[in-house]
Amino acid sequence: MDEARPLWATPLQFVFACISYAVGLGNVWRFPYLCQMYGGGVASVVVSFFLSMYYNVINAWAFWYLFHSFQDPLPWSVCPLNGNRTGYDEECEKASSTQYFWYRKTLNISPSIQESGAVQWEPALCLILAWLLVYLCILRGTESTGKVVYFTALLPYCVLIIYLVRGLTLHGATNGLAYMFTPKMEQLANPKAWINAATQIFFSLGLGFGSLIAFASYNEPSNNCQKHAVIVSIINSSTSIFASVVTFSIYGFKATFNYESCLNKVILLLTNSFDLEDGFLTVSNLEEVKSYLASAYPSKYSEVFPQIKNCSLESELETAVQGTGLAFIVYTEAIKNMEVSQLWSVLYFFMLLMLGIGSMLGNTAAILTPLTDSKVISSYLPKEAISGLVCLVSCAIGLVFTVEAGNYWFDIFNDYAATLPLLLIVLVEAAAVCYLYGLRRFESDLKAMTGHALNWYWKAMWGGVSPLLIISLFVFYLSDYVITGTLQYQAWDASQVCKNTQPRSWAVSFSTWAAVKRVRFHPELPGGLCPLRPLRQGQARLEGMAPEELGGAGTGVYTGVARTEPGTERGTQEAGLHLLTQQRAAHQCFNNLDSRITAPGLRVSLGCPCTDTLIKKIYFLRKVIQLTNLDFFPCG
Repeated sequence: MDEARPLWATPLQFVFACISYAVGLGNVWRFPYLCQMYGGGVASVVVSFFLSMYYNVINAWAFWYLFHSFQDPLPWSVCPLNGNRTGYDEECEKASSTQYFWYRKTLNISPSIQESGAVQWEPALCLILAWLLVYLCILRGTESTGKVVYFTALLPYCVLIIYLVRGLTLHGATNGLAYMFTPKMEQLANPKAWINAATQIFFSLGLGFGSLIAFASYNEPSNNCQKHAVIVSIINSSTSIFASVVTFSIYGFKATFNYESCLNKVILLLTNSFDLEDGFLTVSNLEEVKSYLASAYPSKYSEVFPQIKNCSLESELETAVQGTGLAFIVYTEAIKNMEVSQLWSVLYFFMLLMLGIGSMLGNTAAILTPLTDSKVISSYLPKEAISGLVCLVSCAIGLVFTVEAGNYWFDIFNDYAATLPLLLIVLVEAAAVCYLYGLRRFESDLKAMTGHALNWYWKAMWGGVSPLLIISLFVFYLSDYVITGTLQYQAWDASQVCKNTQPRSWAVSFSTWAAVKRVRFHPELPGGLCPLRPLRQGQARLEGMAPEELGGAGTGVYTGVARTEPGTERGTQEAGLHLLTQQRAAHQCFNNLDSRITAPGLRVSLGCPCTDTLIKKIYFLRKVIQLTNLDFFPCG
């Protein structure tokens, strides 16, 4: 007689398992980013295996940061000294201490994906520890997993509540919350916003991975799956909003802190440069005094001008980040400025670890359930051995993501491994249930399980609306791949110059082969990012040229002329001219054309004095939607 299938001890364990799996890192680091930006079968097992190969690397990074959170001061709060101990490390000074700790100390990242480098043993050991923890949690099947999910499901909420109370008391938290709850009504007409919203649901709920099906297979046949589906969906969406409130309160604190620090540096610079009395120059009269100094002392002001930073609270709030950038750079930058920063760091990374482990339990369940149910495999190996082999193989493959170029492969897997395949799986599942098995038979089965018939809403959603939405998403992603023509990754560049490079390498998205184009980070330009793909709507492009290529030499005024396309609305154009001097200072000569553009097609000219002897490179940043034909020429 066959061994009885193990079941959840209580229905509550199943609900907590689903919540622990669904409420994961996507709720904390992807949904807030979208708010900022816009206001089972074999296939499922394969996709879950792809996901498990790289997803546990996040838990390894969480372990790494958790271990370092017990130091005083936090290691990412200050830049290390250089080799001669005469100053701070040059790369850290160009970027920031949090970026340096992430890219250099944690990842020791290589300049490109072609330079794979050696395995970084500290993150590799953390990865082994993360897989060992996952193995211990799944060792006894539902018996052990059922106990763990109470912890992984409830603890993150406790930490989020603590962070909410602390976040709301931080200086500048209201700025972040005001930014979050200020709607951008124009985004309702942006199809990309709706696409990203639908993608977030797939990513967050974990639809199509097979994990929910695996969890459900351990239920009693009479389990009210309909009620549990509604409960998990509501809790998942509510958690995304709740986590966003926490994130934006902390993000507002970080933005306000950086904004006020920037203003204080400008005040100190002008006070020392013009021998002003201490306390004379304040935040309230800064712009007025700057205008006076520029008119009264034009020669001296032009010398100081390249060092004056453009401080903007709105610009700080609009710096969009997601994924590892939000989890390991933005949050750590905010935490380092809090009182008792070690405590908040330990709480935060322990919460990340619990969220990641909870999601990994679902991913591994989707892989293990079909394998342990297979009589061919289970007749030769016990369940403990099967679980151990899956964890061992996944851990061995995951070591690829701990090499110096591992983060680039992580980003590619994260962006492309579970998009088209996942949509295709969900579409096939919906079609198989509704049209092959039959919606009426499925309705009859649910009635036998739950004791009541489905209303028209569920049948309309499953049979009509859901397949149409999935097909729309599938067509969008497929067309985006075709139009874009390349898979991209962002490469950290510690040097001073952004270079246009197209490495001849290839990467696999699990639905398509495509060339990889590199995008270089630059720590001194806005956001540190220099997008290099061809300019089209919604994208940005950076072009660089030497001063002699501008058509003239000698000291002069470089004037930018922006021509906008007919039909362009006011408020959608933005341009910036950045000068990188010999002193490696980045200065924004002008930006924000919004207030100067009054009609479509208007030519806008803005001048900025600059000296050739100070210019190392000139970069023109063309940014946001419909700004085209941005030309520069010398005059004067």
